[in-house]
Amino acid sequence: MEEQLAELAAKLAAVESKANVTNTMFAETFYYITIPLMILIHAGFLAYEMGASRTKNVLTSGVKNILAFAFIIPTFYFFGWWVYWGFPTGLTFSEGPAGISGAAYANAIAWGWGESAQYMGPNIVDQASGVFFGAFALFAATTASIMSGAVIERIQTVGFVILAVILGSFAWVVAAAWGWHADGWLVTQFGVHDFGAAGLVHAVAGFFALGVLIVLGPRIGKFNADGTANHIAGHNMPLTVTGLMLIIVGFWGFLMACVIVPGEAWSWFGDKPSTIYGTPITLSALSFNILMAIAGGIIGAWIWTKDPFWMMSGALAGIISCASGLDIYYPALAFIVAFSAGLILRPCADWLERRGIDDAVGAVTVHGTIGLYGVVMLGVFASGFPALQGVAGEAPTISFSGQVVGAVVFGLLGFVPGYISAFILNQLGMLRTPEAAEILGLDPTKVPAQGYPEGIPASLQPAE
Repeated sequence: MEEQLAELAAKLAAVESKANVTNTMFAETFYYITIPLMILIHAGFLAYEMGASRTKNVLTSGVKNILAFAFIIPTFYFFGWWVYWGFPTGLTFSEGPAGISGAAYANAIAWGWGESAQYMGPNIVDQASGVFFGAFALFAATTASIMSGAVIERIQTVGFVILAVILGSFAWVVAAAWGWHADGWLVTQFGVHDFGAAGLVHAVAGFFALGVLIVLGPRIGKFNADGTANHIAGHNMPLTVTGLMLIIVGFWGFLMACVIVPGEAWSWFGDKPSTIYGTPITLSALSFNILMAIAGGIIGAWIWTKDPFWMMSGALAGIISCASGLDIYYPALAFIVAFSAGLILRPCADWLERRGIDDAVGAVTVHGTIGLYGVVMLGVFASGFPALQGVAGEAPTISFSGQVVGAVVFGLLGFVPGYISAFILNQLGMLRTPEAAEILGLDPTKVPAQGYPEGIPASLQPAE
């Protein structure tokens, strides 16, 4: 009998071991898939911004996007990833209540010092760290692409790259450490909850772009002497709208990567899917709510504008407005929040334009204004829900006041470094393209290639 029990115990242990291996492999594969899906976001931004540019600037807009992606990956690896693990409790580099933060923890996780070197690069000990890093690196690259569209047709390439690195490998990472981490002080002290990064990715990037735009100034010909604005049309609306749809596709990978799926590399979160805060989440909730948010945003924008550009921008606004609470909202509520975001989208963009801000693609409004709107709306509809689970002591809860605090902090973490860094670059002569080059076009002066070497018929070109 004892031999049979021992044999049964051995078999159960073997089954459990195989199950753990299966769970770990699923977790690794899950995040690995999010990376190419999020790269579709960059394919979308590439098409979106090139289509929104005039023919004389189309390749320069594309070059900016390609370089932003290329520079963010290594700079995020060398210091952005460290910031996320080192800064959650503030600037003290101390360990938080969950024990997954602080300088020592960041040294090990981000740079592989000491025994953690076995987890870096090609190894057979842990395959998950690299794919989890990859997902975060794509979040970082997305922030730079958000800012990119706002500044097209008049920014210097080198100046833009510097701004992209500051935003993608520092500014948003501080916001993530503070508000998207189980040890983040905004979470533990104020109950801030931002599951899908409406504030700490989108709003930070949008308000960073606003700070840059104030210093950069409008495109030549955008505003008249009396302050009224002229519409400067891009050369290819179908390409722009297609690019926006690709961004929507990539959003599924972005939001997948916000889910913590069970695996040995992050056992602190338990054995069921959770948010970055340890609270429950299901892919079912994402499926319902993302689809309802896309539809609500499109319909809201269509009612107000009938413009395909703003309709597809409404789809983005719909997702962003619901992103903070996709793990909490019911589908009908997600639709209502997204619908309201689609309705206010164009009026908010027009309000900004009347104040002399030339945001070429509406990025400040779509990502910045709507991002903060989404963070605050979660405080309206989800007050009292747990903001954090899985740590010792009383878990903080979501509140309206806490979400407002988070929104203010996220906005400042974007705007302040955006304005200051743009101001410094402007003083150094590295921000704005010379007037003559802007009038002639950035492609003839900056890019050793032609976007349309055989030309485009004059009847198909937008008026300058």
